[in-house]
Amino acid sequence: MSGLRMIHPGPRAAERVQARRTRLVPVAGTLPARRTVMEGVAALFEAAGCKGGMVSLDRVGCAPLRYVLPAHATDGVHGAWYSETHELGRATILRATAVVGQKEGASFLHCHGIWQGRGEVRMGHLLPLDSVLTEDAPVTGLGARDAWFEALPDEETAFTLFQPQGGAPASGLIARILPGEDVTAGIETLCAAHGIFDARIHGVGSIDHIRFADGSRMDCHATELMFRDARVTGGRAHLPIEVVDIDGRIAAGILARGGNPVGVTLELLIEPVEAP
Repeated sequence: MSGLRMIHPGPRAAERVQARRTRLVPVAGTLPARRTVMEGVAALFEAAGCKGGMVSLDRVGCAPLRYVLPAHATDGVHGAWYSETHELGRATILRATAVVGQKEGASFLHCHGIWQGRGEVRMGHLLPLDSVLTEDAPVTGLGARDAWFEALPDEETAFTLFQPQGGAPASGLIARILPGEDVTAGIETLCAAHGIFDARIHGVGSIDHIRFADGSRMDCHATELMFRDARVTGGRAHLPIEVVDIDGRIAAGILARGGNPVGVTLELLIEPVEAP
């Protein structure tokens, strides 16, 4: 584990939450065998007429499956970096969340997930251009009609990161919360500002040293997480996550209220629902 804290090289951006309103529509289809995950997802969203959104990858076979872990930065610039590439010759993505957007005029995605090869269950950041589907894989997700995430240089972190673009008057949101902002408070404040009091929360990102509601912790500055059945009900957030640290240790739990600052970025798709 690491006792370091995330320090970014650039000036702190004045706007700590970036958000765009958008219509959200269901997306469903089959990713074809022998294509990369990226090719399959790109075709699915093009057919749906959406430049962005999110998709769940559950029980999806890949050979190979390539991924990275979060890691210490060694360049003297970044607050964190990525590990060397890990490869599983054949594996099943047990569950994963992919935020879909655009990079240099083409579809791209940011995916965190849990997978298993012949050995232990592992978690990380999927490399979608290098992971190939072994069989047709039915998937579901949400497409954003009016807004999308665009991979752009970010001065504060010195990373190229997904940032919300576009937008139109609508009930759904895509958003990014910037480093250092508390995850629970940030999501609740964002939803309230847009008149959303009941919603499903989808997304991926990182937290600098994690505190769970049961009192347990993940004391590492560089992590990779995804939400699982997260929601806002009556304006109050309930945020279960699964997360991996720089040593490949996996943890799961509900985020404590307060004390969970975003590490590098947190990308969100907020799907309003009727109150229970």
